[in-house]
Amino acid sequence: AQARFGAVMCCCGPCAIYRRSALASLLDQYESQYFRGKPSDFGEDRHLTILMLKAGFRTEYVPSAIAATVVPNKLGPYLRQQLRWARSTYRDTLLGLRLLPNLNRFLTLDVVGQNLGPLLLALSVLTGLAQLALTGTVPWLAALMIVAMTMIHCSVVALRTRQLRFLGFSLHAFINIFLLLPLKAYALCTLS
Repeated sequence: AQARFGAVMCCCGPCAIYRRSALASLLDQYESQYFRGKPSDFGEDRHLTILMLKAGFRTEYVPSAIAATVVPNKLGPYLRQQLRWARSTYRDTLLGLRLLPNLNRFLTLDVVGQNLGPLLLALSVLTGLAQLALTGTVPWLAALMIVAMTMIHCSVVALRTRQLRFLGFSLHAFINIFLLLPLKAYALCTLS
């Protein structure tokens, strides 16, 4: 969706190709990546994408591209990967905020949504837990809204791609709520 508006906000490392001249012009900034006064060595793909966009280059998505990479196949490495990604998302969203006014409004909405979505989900879960703890009643409305939003999201993707397997992605909601939300909170607290 971001490519339709002229800027993919994160070109994944193993799948990204850059013009040599564009990369050479940004190499010094890319190699000397600091955050809060300390060298930063995580999220380099997102950081490079932001640098490209700040320099006025376009980032594109090519659906016909084929790339191979290694993905975690156990929970521990998966959570470490997600922790790195969460930290780089927070850090580089802060860096990219200044460039958003120069891009299409959809991209601003998308970036804000990607960062506020987990926060709103966390607030919903915490509010539901507080209701359960304080009143002893199950927060059915909050649970129903989370299920409904998950199913709507997965259904839209399944319809757009014409692949029913994306309905199974709704099961990821449990991983998201019970593992990734606490991990993202930890990432935010340990950003430095």
